[in-house]
Amino acid sequence: MTHLIPEEELIQRIIDGDKQLFSVLVDRYKNKVYGILRGMGASHPDAQDLAQDTFIRIYRYMPTRREGSSFSAWVYTIAVNIMRDHMRKRKPMMTADQETESVSEDTPEKRLMHKEMKREIHRQLEQLPETYRLVLLLKYTNELTYEEIATITDMSDAQVRNALYRGKKMLRRQMERKGGLSTYEAHFK
Repeated sequence: MTHLIPEEELIQRIIDGDKQLFSVLVDRYKNKVYGILRGMGASHPDAQDLAQDTFIRIYRYMPTRREGSSFSAWVYTIAVNIMRDHMRKRKPMMTADQETESVSEDTPEKRLMHKEMKREIHRQLEQLPETYRLVLLLKYTNELTYEEIATITDMSDAQVRNALYRGKKMLRRQMERKGGLSTYEAHFK
């Protein structure tokens, strides 16, 4: 039943003292926060630790969050800032072993090819400048609006649009060189 509670009501109930409900918020956002952290270059164990740090910070600062603003944008802003702090403290651990979703294709060969292409896309994403990589992940993995991405990245809407355009263009060129353009187009159209 708690998964049906509207987000703003859930947040207010947590702030008012119903601390057990925080686990509902964690369940709603844990995969997306983890995905952002992995997409920014964190290894699996680091992404787990950084996600935990993100939720600790969310819990601590939830009462000071500006009411009425996008909660999801606020969550992603915290995750991105924690990752940036982590990257400043130590060199990022880039991995090509990105977890992939299972694909319901006809043959094992097709599933393997799709999995390899997704890994290649993630490898190519890692080669993009951080700004391009981040806006692409926020837009296409978490389906955020330009305004929410602008809030998270401290960019204007125009800068977000520009970074998305340039990031897609750069990724497209990289994929053309690798010969995997069709899979790229399926993911980033």
